Amino acid sequence: MDLSNLRPAEGSVKARKRIGRGTGSGRGGTSTRGHKGDKARSGAKEKRHFEGGQTPMQRRLPKRGFKNVNRETFAPLNLGQLDLLVQKLGATSFDVESLVAAGVAKASSKIKLLGKGKISAKVNIKVHAASAAATAAIEAAGGSVEIV
Repeated sequence: MDLSNLRPAEGSVKARKRIGRGTGSGRGGTSTRGHKGDKARSGAKEKRHFEGGQTPMQRRLPKRGFKNVNRETFAPLNLGQLDLLVQKLGATSFDVESLVAAGVAKASSKIKLLGKGKISAKVNIKVHAASAAATAAIEAAGGSVEIV
């Protein structure tokens, strides 16, 4: 046996349907597409959300909530992260520029100090916003929080 003798198994390969080859072929005329309608046309395909003409799901369900165009988003800075920065950099005062340089946030984003974690060092920090818990924790450690 060699490569020239290889054949597919009996019945595993079917002949392709040859459509549009005249009425005598049995698949001429409409070429298995039925009569008229969108699917009989060339280039016809349905959108993923099309439900056969039934009112689509996104129109049946009610709209909910709203998007506040004036919403301010903040990059979070937790006390635990701040404590790690103090240990890593050895600095005791931080402003927005130094925090951006440390990779806490992008230059375009505002920074908010949050109270998750513990702070042991005395730190003076300037940020755009701070939670009451974070402010209390830093002041208890002897530091200060200034809102820019």
